[in-house]
Amino acid sequence: MAEQTLFTKIINHEIPADIRYQDDDVTVFADINPRAKVHLLVVPTKAIASINDLTDDDALLVGKLVLTAKKMAEDLGIAADGYRLIFNVGRHGGQAVPHIHLHLLGGEPLGFGGFATKAASK
Repeated sequence: MAEQTLFTKIINHEIPADIRYQDDDVTVFADINPRAKVHLLVVPTKAIASINDLTDDDALLVGKLVLTAKKMAEDLGIAADGYRLIFNVGRHGGQAVPHIHLHLLGGEPLGFGGFATKAASK
């Protein structure tokens, strides 16, 4: 059996996390190092190391990740003002955990790169 990632352990409730939503395919939880007022991670239950490892069979799952993020933005009241969705891919792309995850950032003006900046709110 492959080694479990941090996200697999969160999905399986083996370690604590601020889980906001979960179904058979997707788990959403708060990022432990938030970069905006709202910073959630939308993670598939299926362990896929990177976007580079996706196959055609994963198309519906990736769509569900995006639609779940949209629903979370609506539920949190940030959809109308806007939000950012980010997939980090690989070491140079800033991917820290080898399990694909979609960052949902919002709740305030975001500067370039997805991080809140004072300049962006002027």
